[in-house]
Amino acid sequence: MHYTRVAMMAGLFAWAGLSQADVRVEGPVEYGIFSSQYQDYQPGERVLTRSNQEIERTEQIPAKLGTKFGMRYSLAGKREGDTPLTLLYLTPGVVTPDGLRHDKFEVQQKLVVGAPQDVMAFEFTEHHEVVPGEWHFIVFQGDRKLAEQRFMVR
Repeated sequence: MHYTRVAMMAGLFAWAGLSQADVRVEGPVEYGIFSSQYQDYQPGERVLTRSNQEIERTEQIPAKLGTKFGMRYSLAGKREGDTPLTLLYLTPGVVTPDGLRHDKFEVQQKLVVGAPQDVMAFEFTEHHEVVPGEWHFIVFQGDRKLAEQRFMVR
């Protein structure tokens, strides 16, 4: 009888642990510049791309309109209704046309359970966004840091 209770308790604890599994990065994090054949970017223009877009692995980012850079990663343990991701973009100081300086941009992103990969990227679509210096990208879920990458825009 004692063994049955112990086995039952152990099973309950194991099940509870699995149901509380944390979202985590699985496999390598790709980072760098997202490749594009498009060349003649105009302010405000965004180019639609494929989800499997190639990434040139680099931390050195050219300071020019149309450059898209960031990270692509796979998350395991995603469940419907989980805490969303917080994508934190720390910038060297983007000054918007209204004169406000932005040392960070913060984006909330819901978890998509069926998505095989997630992306955190920034694309220079306006001249005022193209700011040389260190850009630091961090992915959080709640208070947990899942991934980060630093880039030097020149």
